Amino acid sequence: MAGGWARDGAVSEQIEASISDELARLKARAQPKGESLTHCADCEEPIPEARRTAIPGVKLCIDCASDLQAQNQPRSGINRRGSKDSQLK
Repeated sequence: MAGGWARDGAVSEQIEASISDELARLKARAQPKGESLTHCADCEEPIPEARRTAIPGVKLCIDCASDLQAQNQPRSGINRRGSKDSQLK
């Protein structure tokens, strides 16, 4: 069922395109490689064996990695709906 001037299936196509874009962005994100460090590169605290095994090439402890992730601003999505509310922000 389409609303307004949109053709049938247009909303589903937009949702699928958004999901595909986000999956491609996540796959392209750099992953750690190489040998894991035994101690954090920032605070020198020991990195648990379970973390080094789960994430090959890890360089930061959980606390430092969380702090770094919190500093990075979340990426805003593409406004595919074009609603007036989202355009006013």
